[in-house]
Formats: sequence, structure tokens, C-alpha cells
Amino acid sequence: MKLRKKSPILICVDIQMGFLEEEYWGGGRNNRDAEIICSAIIEKWRKIGLEIIHIRHSSTNPSSKLHKDNEGFKFNPVAMPMPDEIVITKSVNSSFIGTNLKEIIDSKSCDTLVIVGLTTDHCVSTTTRMAGNYSYDTYLISDATATFNKVGINGEHFSSELIHSTALASLNGEFATVIDSNHLFKML
Repeated sequence: MKLRKKSPILICVDIQMGFLEEEYWGGGRNNRDAEIICSAIIEKWRKIGLEIIHIRHSSTNPSSKLHKDNEGFKFNPVAMPMPDEIVITKSVNSSFIGTNLKEIIDSKSCDTLVIVGLTTDHCVSTTTRMAGNYSYDTYLISDATATFNKVGINGEHFSSELIHSTALASLNGEFATVIDSNHLFKML
């Protein structure tokens, strides 16, 4: 069965301008094409008439790039919501906490989600875990997400590609099916 027959909702997590400021987040970003791939997926969703929900992060920290008073809060132009698409603003890592996302999904009798956005190991991971816990049939698109270098608790340095890969490995088969965008397009 083609995935489109299940009327999956595309969840676009935090595709915001603030993530273009790489050094703020730790530098060394992997997958610099993530937003372009997100844009292609959004375009395909619109073309076949499927539902899209855009999530944006509104940090409570005034100095954060994602605080509502900063330019980084704005959506990246390549993934700008259309006027008829749902926009949800959150202030924690999960798109489900403190929002009406679950109610919206359930009101549409949807049981299948496709998740894209930023960052792999933070809001994308947390949203994907909760989607899986809510028993949605969840697909996470591996090349439509990205992250940054991290420093470990003992000062060790971890590359963004390692963080990205281990985050995806932790989610796959447990909370979601992790596939790349080419596989997604074939499934649609």
C-alpha cells in the first residue's frame, strides 16, 4: 500500500532561521542540505494534498536565537508555512508538550506521521519518541534533519555526524521507522 493512502501528516519541527547560526549551537553542523530536503518534502506534500503541521520553538531564554524577539525565531524561508497550514508554537523539546498537537492529529483520525526538521538529537528526537509512545505509525526522515557538534560530560568532543547517527539509531525500530527522503518519495 502506498503511504499516501494512509493520509500521513507531515510534522515539520523547528525549521527556523536560528539554526543557521551554527557556532551558537556548537558548530560543525552535519547535513547542510536538511532544510532543502525538508522543502522538497513539503512541496511534495502540498502537491498531493496531504496535511502539514509546522512546529516552531519559542525559547523562554531572551538571549536564545529561538526567542520570539530574535530574528532566529522566524521560519526559514525554504519551509515557510502557507496561510492555510497549521502552525504550533512550543517552548520545550517535545512538540506534544504544552500544545494541542495530539488533539489536532487525533481530530483528523490520523495514525501516521512523517517527521522532519531540527535538531536530530533534541526536538526531533523528543517529538519522535513521543509520537512512537502515542502509538502513531511514525517515519523519521534521516536526511531531512541535522545537528551540531557536542561536548560530552567529561569534555570529550563528539562530531555532529556521530550525534546524528546515534540519535537515528536509537529511534529506529523502537519509536519510528527511519528512512531517507528518496525512500519516502518512492513510498508516496
